[in-house]
Amino acid sequence: MAGETSLSTLLRSMSPQLNSGEYVFCTLPDAQLPTGLELIGSFREQEGLTVILKRSDAEQAGLSFDYVAAWITLNVHSALQAVGLTAAFATALGEAGISCNVIAGYYHDHLFVGQADAERAMHVLRDLAANAE
Repeated sequence: MAGETSLSTLLRSMSPQLNSGEYVFCTLPDAQLPTGLELIGSFREQEGLTVILKRSDAEQAGLSFDYVAAWITLNVHSALQAVGLTAAFATALGEAGISCNVIAGYYHDHLFVGQADAERAMHVLRDLAANAE
């Protein structure tokens, strides 16, 4: 099933959802995952394997982190080749002074914002959707 490519449709339909919990980004220089970890996402870089996981799982595994995030899912099936969605929400969040780390999944975009900014980010995203043309 192909995702949506129309920017106006994507913005109007993005329906942001705040997932419960606290999430962190950690790095594993040797790319060896401790057993029993449930990853939210990962990305291999030259310096090591970046993993995204629940804060409690990182703490239990003894992994260090320096950024605690909230996880927001945009519940519109955006096509991977869609143009402008990331720029639109990143601009809106940036203008509000909210940092955003984006992971594009096959079906949805996932935004990781500072935990303290979660509700404000949801407000910005809902306003962006409501005012989309």
